[in-house]
Amino acid sequence: MTIFTEDQARAICAKVVALSKADECTAELSGAITGNVRFALNNVTTSGVVDDCDLIVRVAFGKRAGVATINQFDDASLERVVRRAEDLARLAPDNPEFVPAVGKQNYMPSQSFSPATAAIVPEFRAQAAADSITPCRAAKLVAAGYLEDSQSFSAFANSRGNVGYQRSTKLDYTCTVRTEDGRGSGWVGRDLQDSTAFSASTDIRTAIRKASASSEAKALEPGKYTVILEPHAAAGLIGFMMNYFGAREADEGRSFLSKKGGGNKLGEQVFGPQVNISTDPAHPEASVLAWDNDYVARQRMPLIENGRVVNMQYSRYWAQKQGKTPVADIGNLLMAGGTKSTADLIRTTERGVLVSRTWYIRMVDPQTVLLTGLTRDGTFYIENGAIKYPVKNFRFNESPVIMLNNVEELGKPIRVVGDESPLVMMLPPMKLRDFTFTSLSDAV
Repeated sequence: MTIFTEDQARAICAKVVALSKADECTAELSGAITGNVRFALNNVTTSGVVDDCDLIVRVAFGKRAGVATINQFDDASLERVVRRAEDLARLAPDNPEFVPAVGKQNYMPSQSFSPATAAIVPEFRAQAAADSITPCRAAKLVAAGYLEDSQSFSAFANSRGNVGYQRSTKLDYTCTVRTEDGRGSGWVGRDLQDSTAFSASTDIRTAIRKASASSEAKALEPGKYTVILEPHAAAGLIGFMMNYFGAREADEGRSFLSKKGGGNKLGEQVFGPQVNISTDPAHPEASVLAWDNDYVARQRMPLIENGRVVNMQYSRYWAQKQGKTPVADIGNLLMAGGTKSTADLIRTTERGVLVSRTWYIRMVDPQTVLLTGLTRDGTFYIENGAIKYPVKNFRFNESPVIMLNNVEELGKPIRVVGDESPLVMMLPPMKLRDFTFTSLSDAV
């Protein structure tokens, strides 16, 4: 049984801490049951369930730290893993950036668990695959996709009296639909905590529609265009940018938030006035763990207000060095928007390009967050408030910082996860001016 109750998990962690003879000890116990089904060429190819649990023990003598891991939890095994971590710590050199284990924290209650998702069985996964494949076969289209669901827990305790326990669930579904000749492609993706909001038979219609509509793509001259980025398309760029929202990177001159002459741009206007981004571990549609990887409590707080940077992440070491209060790693990203759908934004666009998805995004310049990547799975030309025809995919060179200074309108946020970031995000569709496409791509 991988999913330990709170009492069971706390008992194991407490036993580990009590066994340690080091100056400090942290025990972290986590486990998950993950199920999946994969399909391609309109047939199921693989399915399975993975059940796993691990205990990580971190100890320190002064500034010398050691870590050991085990997946057996009898008394003899617990004793063995603690002694192994201590032996490694004694051999280690002093860590100049060592910070003692975090003291007692007040963690915000975060409801990241759904009983319905935890109760998913193989029949549910098989039905999702069938609901994806059947309409594609009927339309003479080809489906390939993946569904993964998981229930997990995370628990820890340290020798300074800090403890935590939280259960979580997650469902991820993606499906790519192609025309039989491979000239048209559509995609749909869903990231959910609660599986009751999931319907493969409904979601697959998006991918079918885009695959059918994109097969006769025309070449459009590269250049600067008004674009509408669907939330999944925006996620790849914005998620990449948030990897550089730490104060240390900025203070050391390694990010777009670095200030000439030293320091960071905290408090400065960096984005357009329409941009408001916050984080909240207890958000009902995007709940995450109440603590970060260093067990610092996550808080509800703004990150960007009306385009001005108001908070940045401060690791415990960097906060201590700079005389600041630690700010936990961001677990989710919530971008404010309006009430309009992507279709509503299209209706108000005289000329532009609709981008369904971005991928293969790579960094060009970290100090401006200039990124390059490709569009895919349905790119369309808009004229007089309607989609006129599909266009060949583009390579783009664009910075999300510049992009978020060129906002014309924002729609209603939905939950997405970016390919370049583990963050859970609530992002709106975005209408942006002067988005830079640099060349054409023959990929679909």
